[in-house]
Amino acid sequence: MARKAFIERALGRPPRLVRLGLEGQRLFFKLSRLPGVGRRHPWVTPRKTDVRFIPINSAIEMPESCPMPLRLLDRLIEEASHRVIVDFCGCRVGYECKEYPSEIGCLLMGDSALEVPRTVCREVGVGEAKEHARRAVEAGLVPIVGKAHVDDFIYGIKDRGRLLTVCFCCECCSITRGIGDIPIGAVEPAFARMEGVSVVITEKCRGCGRCVERCFVKAIEIVDGRAVIGPYCRLCGRCASSCPNGGAVIRIDDPDFLEKTYRRIRAHVKFD
Repeated sequence: MARKAFIERALGRPPRLVRLGLEGQRLFFKLSRLPGVGRRHPWVTPRKTDVRFIPINSAIEMPESCPMPLRLLDRLIEEASHRVIVDFCGCRVGYECKEYPSEIGCLLMGDSALEVPRTVCREVGVGEAKEHARRAVEAGLVPIVGKAHVDDFIYGIKDRGRLLTVCFCCECCSITRGIGDIPIGAVEPAFARMEGVSVVITEKCRGCGRCVERCFVKAIEIVDGRAVIGPYCRLCGRCASSCPNGGAVIRIDDPDFLEKTYRRIRAHVKFD
């Protein structure tokens, strides 16, 4: 209850105090680097966390009649038992984000979403939830979808496997900041790349470094005048959307990629 009381007061706190809490979360993520911790870390273990970045804001090469990634969000929203919109993004408030709107908070779904303190959220219907998701995408935010055990901690919810998180992320996001602090062997199971999707650096790449600046998890570097994608890439698509020359392309190789992602989400969280 103490944590819920803290959340209820969070909106009235100065951003610097919220930021201290976020830095504490990041430090906790870093503990996964300790010998013997790795995948046993409670926020990293695949049994408790399984999320995917959805590349929505990018030009995407895809097979004919393949569904657009936003359709996955629509399907989850339609099937959810409950839909709750958090009134603000604590990460953007804490880091005093100037590029993206702080009032666009997470969309939480499933029975456990009703346990989030009502002073910081509201329950909505299908239509309003879809409108919220589209507003986030239009603002340039990247959806991360799945079961995120860190949210159970943040909102003081007992982990029953009934909370589906849709976090609309920018550079401020505690998850995107935390991924770079986790050993790559632990990142892949819990924060895995979406199956059937790849990022391709084309001959149009000029090595300008814009993609390096925009990468959430610092997974790109410039080598010999050309962008090189490293193992931490989670296929968020920001490299493709930010490249002024079209030097990075998100490619969908498997027409069933959304169905496979949907089945994986359902295997980890009951949200309907």
